[in-house]
Amino acid sequence: MNDQGRQILQMLSEGKITASEAERLLDALGRQHPDPTPSAPPRTKTRPKYLRVVVNSTDDPGGPTSVNIRVPLQLLRAGVRLASLIPPQALTKVNAGLEQSGVPIDLTQLKPQDLEALIDHLDDVTVDINDPTSKVQITCE
Repeated sequence: MNDQGRQILQMLSEGKITASEAERLLDALGRQHPDPTPSAPPRTKTRPKYLRVVVNSTDDPGGPTSVNIRVPLQLLRAGVRLASLIPPQALTKVNAGLEQSGVPIDLTQLKPQDLEALIDHLDDVTVDINDPTSKVQITCE
């Protein structure tokens, strides 16, 4: 309790003010200086469930293009688990094919715990790309 509240209670105990007057003064004091402790517990952030990719483009001569993809992160988790079932010889071929296509990913290095760390970091990621003819947004929700 602050000094003003103590003064009000002191005046009440000395009989200088009535209980109803003290109550009104304390209410007014509470409105001026709200309690800094929140009455409700703070909300914890929920883990993202989806990776959303939104693309809006106007550079197509056939008209504007709009793409809205919502990928469940559970699908990524399942994909990583399935990748661990692929025989090593096949993974080598897949990695070579990805490299030729310009995707330098080594599937032999994917581990479920690495994906969970990535998903945890994606929680705070928002990517916005704006140019005169298109807009791209990538978020986790």
